[in-house]
Amino acid sequence: MSKSVFDQLVRTKTIILDGATGTEFIKRGMPQGVCPELWALENPQAVNEIHNAYAAAGSDIVYVPTFGANRLKLEEFGLAERTVEINRKLAESVKANLASEKTMAFGDLAPTGQFVEPFGDLAFESAVEVYKEQVEALVEGGVDGFAIETMMDIQEARAALIAVKETCDLPVMVTMTFDEHQRTLTGNDPLSALVTLQALGADAFGCNCSTGPENMIELIKEIKPYATIPLLAKPNAGMPKLINNKTVFDMTPDEFAGFAEGLTAAGANIIGGCCGTTPEHIAAQAVTAARFIPVQPLRQAVGAVSGARGTCLMGQDQPFRVIGERINPTGKKALQAELREGSLAMVKKYAAEQESGGAAILDVNMGLSGIDEKDMMLKSVSMLAQASVLPLCIDSTRSDVIEAALRLYPGRALVNSISLEKDRILETLPIAAKYGAMFILLPLTDKGIPDTSAKRIEVIKAIFAEAQKYGYQREDITVDALIMTISSNQEAAKVSLEVIDWCASEFGVNTACGLSNVSFGMPERKWINAGFLGMALGQGLNMAIANPSSEMLMNLIYAADVITGRDHRMRRYVEKFGGEAGACKKVGGAAAREIPPLEKVFNCVVEGDEESIESCIAEAMTAGKTAKEIVDESLIPAINKVGDLYDCKKYFLPQLIMGADTMRKGFEVLEPHLVSKENSADNKAVVILATVEGDIHDIGKNIVALMLRNYGFDVVDLGKDVSASRIIAAVKEHDAKIVGLSALMTTTMIRMEDVIRLAKAEGLDNVRFLIGGAVVDQNFADQIGADAYAADAMDSVRIAQRFSS
Repeated sequence: MSKSVFDQLVRTKTIILDGATGTEFIKRGMPQGVCPELWALENPQAVNEIHNAYAAAGSDIVYVPTFGANRLKLEEFGLAERTVEINRKLAESVKANLASEKTMAFGDLAPTGQFVEPFGDLAFESAVEVYKEQVEALVEGGVDGFAIETMMDIQEARAALIAVKETCDLPVMVTMTFDEHQRTLTGNDPLSALVTLQALGADAFGCNCSTGPENMIELIKEIKPYATIPLLAKPNAGMPKLINNKTVFDMTPDEFAGFAEGLTAAGANIIGGCCGTTPEHIAAQAVTAARFIPVQPLRQAVGAVSGARGTCLMGQDQPFRVIGERINPTGKKALQAELREGSLAMVKKYAAEQESGGAAILDVNMGLSGIDEKDMMLKSVSMLAQASVLPLCIDSTRSDVIEAALRLYPGRALVNSISLEKDRILETLPIAAKYGAMFILLPLTDKGIPDTSAKRIEVIKAIFAEAQKYGYQREDITVDALIMTISSNQEAAKVSLEVIDWCASEFGVNTACGLSNVSFGMPERKWINAGFLGMALGQGLNMAIANPSSEMLMNLIYAADVITGRDHRMRRYVEKFGGEAGACKKVGGAAAREIPPLEKVFNCVVEGDEESIESCIAEAMTAGKTAKEIVDESLIPAINKVGDLYDCKKYFLPQLIMGADTMRKGFEVLEPHLVSKENSADNKAVVILATVEGDIHDIGKNIVALMLRNYGFDVVDLGKDVSASRIIAAVKEHDAKIVGLSALMTTTMIRMEDVIRLAKAEGLDNVRFLIGGAVVDQNFADQIGADAYAADAMDSVRIAQRFSS
């Protein structure tokens, strides 16, 4: 199926997808604990019945049952070497046996079960190769397109999407799974995920699983104004409940179909069903959806860059955006020395300070003699993707450095910059386009900088004409007005102002400038900078590469946004200056106070600064602080602060893990000095963890294990697909008083009760059970007699602390 056919279909109707597959397999005899993909291969008649039932119900697209058919998941069943065979044959079978020629079959790509670099141990390129193997086999099997689904991590979704894009030209839909707070497990929000994936080349984006249709209506509604591609919703039939010892979804087909109007009105162009839905649910949904005209994408392009956990929108209707300039070794001897030593401590510090100062984007430049620029850029991108919510601007004169950074970066970046110079047009522009990056357009040629505004405008037009060949729109670029110093040419500022005016009023693009350039070589430069900024704002400048620690600069920008109406209802201005706290708040000015040693240790944990924790502890001990004081007054309060930030959704999984890892390293440094009995390993509370029998998902359990260990618990991780008898045997062997049970499947969650019943039968009444997983909740915990339900890893830690106190 070509992309053009897919695009035409989605413009004519609401596309209907299929519903749940796993539960339909179970109805037809699939036993627990087997590989679903192998069972599907060995039972083609059952697969054909399911797909043709969905096709008859109105599904335009059915998913080939290859959800867990990537090499890493098949390896858990000893089937890794059959990856190609399983994918190809399943695709061939589905295509050959669909009764309706109108029904399309999309290859299903889903999580590997591992976290991908920079958020985990699986190298990004390894993840891409894992998916490419699956994609190539599915293409060989004849699929019409691809559905990348149930993604919990934007980086894994990117790896799968790049694998498809680099293998074939078939349409590809991407859905992620968001919780009730509209965040994925790793903290990705729907808007940043949309901006990232539509720029990277997804043909549709949306959400599946985790929630029912009501929550998805709100999610679709919120991101629709920024979507340039069709939106997709594949909700569950409500939330699972335990009835007569069976897991059921009690939303009827008619109830489920009742939300089709709301989904299409909100902006969904493609709908279907996930857990708990049946052909009857899809049939009812299709009938309802046919009565409504889907809302097509409202725009062709969106001026926005994104990180893993945040988005920066740009345009004349948006606040002025400052691109923080400080992560650049030029003229910074201390930063140069650190980079040559391989340290990123100062890079992380500059990022935090600029974020706090009001920067919207971080420019990252690693151009320095004596270092491997590409390697240091990749390390910086990896670190900043976890440490900061701000999107990045990749700044390099080398196209290979830009490509490496864009490929790894878990968002949509801004490239600094592309000019009419031959190497930039021929090499860098195609790279930026491949990864969907925005770019700063520099009106510069191989002959140099044009000396008049008219000549610069001609260069801008020429570069944009080349960019259009790659699909770029005006919203996707930012023109650098090329501010030159007035100390050598007093007319230089006037030329730049004329370019800004033309770009904003006639050409309709974002504009930026390196603000401090205008005053180079002049005394009291801040006044010239401020004067020029005021004039440029009047001409339509809406971005600047600058240092946000300048109080005058930032205050002028806040005021200008109010005057120009970019600060809607003056919220940002009032937030900064309103009330007593705002009136007293200073940016820059007086010298920063000296931070006490214990506070430095505290900050290391809160900021996840594993690199500095050892030296900060050494400083505290040199100042006379004991190991116990450092633990009691710094490490423990700091990790509790991290937990609080996580609970209120200011921190997400990456920061939680970074903080825990930093605390663990701190304890390792202090351990030789902690000789008291209460701190010995023999006194750690033992926690048994297991994914219950029949369930092969363990990514959430593994995170819980990591966090519990970092909080000082002795964790015995039994793995996945663990029988009740084995769990109870481990409890007895280790004299454990706490057991954590995990399940991600509605068909296996009932096994949790088996474990609890066996414990009671064995007389283990003093053992406390906590349960967790996407399909369970507090009501289920109460029904099966569990002592607690843990919503996430941090909640598990707090419950374990309460149980062991």
